[in-house]
Amino acid sequence: MSTTRSRPLAVLLLASAAPVLAAALSGCTMGPEYVSPLPPIVESKSYLDNGAKVKSPLKVLAGTTSAEPDAQWWRVFRDPILSRLEARVAEQNLDVQTASLRLRESRAQLGTAAAAALPTVNSASNAYRMQYSQNGIVSLIPSSTFGGGGTGAGGGTGGAAGGSAASTLGNPFESYTAGFDASWELDLWGRVRRNIEASEAMVDASAEQRRSTLVSVLAELARDYVQLRGIQEQIRIQEANAKVNQDILDIVRTRAKGGLVTGLDVASASQQVEGIRANIPQLQQQETQAVDAIGLLLAEPPLTLSQELVPSKAIPPVPPKVPVGVPSSLIIRRPDIRVADAQLHAAVAEIGVAEAEFFPTVTITGSPQFNALDPNKVFRGNSLQYMNVGPSISIPIFDGGRLKSNLVLVQARQQEAAIAYQKAVLQAWHDVVNALAALKGDEGRRAFLQRQVADARRGLALARTRYTQGVDTFTTVLQNSQNVLGAEVNLSQATANISTDFVALYKALGGGWETTFPDKPVPPLDLAAVTVPQGDLALKPDAP
Repeated sequence: MSTTRSRPLAVLLLASAAPVLAAALSGCTMGPEYVSPLPPIVESKSYLDNGAKVKSPLKVLAGTTSAEPDAQWWRVFRDPILSRLEARVAEQNLDVQTASLRLRESRAQLGTAAAAALPTVNSASNAYRMQYSQNGIVSLIPSSTFGGGGTGAGGGTGGAAGGSAASTLGNPFESYTAGFDASWELDLWGRVRRNIEASEAMVDASAEQRRSTLVSVLAELARDYVQLRGIQEQIRIQEANAKVNQDILDIVRTRAKGGLVTGLDVASASQQVEGIRANIPQLQQQETQAVDAIGLLLAEPPLTLSQELVPSKAIPPVPPKVPVGVPSSLIIRRPDIRVADAQLHAAVAEIGVAEAEFFPTVTITGSPQFNALDPNKVFRGNSLQYMNVGPSISIPIFDGGRLKSNLVLVQARQQEAAIAYQKAVLQAWHDVVNALAALKGDEGRRAFLQRQVADARRGLALARTRYTQGVDTFTTVLQNSQNVLGAEVNLSQATANISTDFVALYKALGGGWETTFPDKPVPPLDLAAVTVPQGDLALKPDAP
């Protein structure tokens, strides 16, 4: 037996692959290296000081500091109900769960890309029985192949030997094979490495997209909660004004019985009361819708949160000091900026993948097997057989411009991703400044409305006194009553708007980070188990 046959298979594979392994170790990586771009904004002490010589009306905004905002910003409202609801969002919200599944998909795709850097090994074992036809190709085998062809009488010896060969090979026999097929593409030009890099960047993008979804849902829940409390405050205002105007109606009726006023004053006072009461059912409808909007964010059936949310509470107040940080910190907090950064990273890595396609592909393959006609001899050393062991090289020569067009495509996508990143950073800065402007504007409006409410209430009290004394007409009382109602409603809306502006500000700042997410989504909603309360769906009875 020759020395070559006695060598182990691993030695043969290593000897044949040594040149290409050396080339792989010294291989290069195509495409540019990614460096995260700096935010295209100017470092400054605040969002409202950009170094401009023109004085901005937002130059000084009372109640803001450059301190970094709290990730759990909703706690500054000091509302335990809101805090409990926000704590349930990451686990229960369906959009967050969907984003979690997309992150899982991205990680699976990364695993697929990473597998390309490792050898592929497939088992190839079989056992079969076969038989050759004696009248087929076996009959063409010369008798000399088996040592026949003697000089028997009439030369019959050779024919007998040939017949013996056909008879032997024509008998049924079994064959047993155990082995594997292996292949490994050498990443000489970094195509696989760049593809893994792009997949890792897309995993980062999916993770940040989930965080961005969470930030949006947290803000949406807080906004719905503030709007619910604002609606409940308006219901309280309507009920209080209905009671005040009911007292005025009682006074008018008493005066009418005494002949001091006409029935016109009674009709006007009664119309005012009924008009105010007519607003309450519509507000109760909005209250129900606001409760269900919060329930939908938490994947709860309709009216599930009614018992918790229907009891009226005050509109959550904005804290006196609002930390907003500095513009440069947005790149750390805003998930949409981090998504754009990761997508740009993936686009740059794809350029390396496209450039590597222009170069040869080197693959090491091998199919070692153990084969025997006797199953007891399959795994003996002399049963080893192998074929196609060694490197194969594929060189692109002509593809009709496909590779060049693909390179142009990925380069254009990289430029598009760079613009998207720049826009995301610029949009973030604008969002913060616009939210600050809205907060300042509504704070100023509320200050004027507070004085208006105080003046309207004093005017109504004076008009009632003058009317009771017979000095003034009921029209003056009616007008002042309407002024009080309108001013109080406007003040309530302005107060709710300030809290909503605060929520929008912290959404713009990228607030609402969460470190843990559920690995498994909650079970789907069982519609058969949903029960709707019988009777009137109004959450509150009409005012008397």
